[in-house]
Amino acid sequence: MSAGAPAPSRRCAACGTELPEGFLACPSCGRLVHADALKALAAEADAADQAGDKSAALAKWRQALGLLPPSSTQHARVSERVRKLSLEVDTKKGDVDVESAPDAEPAAPAAERRAQRRRGPIYSALAAIGAALVKFKFAVLFLLAKGKLLLAGLLQAKTFLSMAIAVGVYAMAFGWRFAVGLIASIYVHEMGHVERLRHYGIPATAPMFIPGFGAFVRLNQRPATPREDARVGLAGPLWGLGAALVFLAVGHFAELKTCVAIARIGAWINLFNLTPVWQLDGGRAFNALSRTQRGMIAGLLWVLSLLRIDGMLFLLAIGATWRASRPDAPEEGDNGAFLEYTAIALALVAIVVVAK
Repeated sequence: MSAGAPAPSRRCAACGTELPEGFLACPSCGRLVHADALKALAAEADAADQAGDKSAALAKWRQALGLLPPSSTQHARVSERVRKLSLEVDTKKGDVDVESAPDAEPAAPAAERRAQRRRGPIYSALAAIGAALVKFKFAVLFLLAKGKLLLAGLLQAKTFLSMAIAVGVYAMAFGWRFAVGLIASIYVHEMGHVERLRHYGIPATAPMFIPGFGAFVRLNQRPATPREDARVGLAGPLWGLGAALVFLAVGHFAELKTCVAIARIGAWINLFNLTPVWQLDGGRAFNALSRTQRGMIAGLLWVLSLLRIDGMLFLLAIGATWRASRPDAPEEGDNGAFLEYTAIALALVAIVVVAK
């Protein structure tokens, strides 16, 4: 049973059967234990949807999922509703190429889609670079616009206390100025995940810091689709990129070497998180990419590696090559996640070079 679920009666309201603890449906008559709460959530979700607040509607439907037996037809219907509404949330904000999204019907004729594929890797790589130039000239403004969310996270006692402890640990090794900047950079990265999770209606806590290991956020539900998971994963490096750009600008114009160093280390940490393995942000992004898209990113990473910009790029290139060889890639990849991953990687590499 999900956290925060209303406490059910110990007996079924329909047949009076005693209900074992944690059951979501009556074992005798099949009546849903939280039937009344589910009706209320459905009404609230519909009201939010009609008001145009897709994220609030998503949050209500996800809450309803926690009150439904996973094997029930109702759970399957609500899951499908969540997937479609998630796509609408991104489409409304212009974050998704609806034609390429797994939940949408392809709009282009088959002949046109084949022609697009024949344009090959060079065309797609140029498109990715173009997306980087367009997307990231607004990175700093995007970060500043989310100041309210960043402040709200700092007001959480556990977050602030864990941050203070982490600053103290790093200050003993690197000095308090560098420690404060480094922790601030990591905090912004984690709040990027929080913002994107809330965008999809998934409850998430403010970050908790563990000195030497970074930080993490806790959530009660997982993203419903690989596309959602990819966007949540990439939100951290995207916000981290914004933080690195701010530190780099301050360091350059104010001639503060510490800020430049923070920008470089922050960019390096976010670049490491793009390694497409395990539960790292890059690994989650690659879950939504086709084998061709994975191979194209691997090729780009190998080129950057051979330029000897930073030795860690070899790690990313090896990870991307391994993922490209795996049979778990979807047939139709997420173009939005592909372009976003490529653009973030290129921008972070540029910061690493400039901040040397």
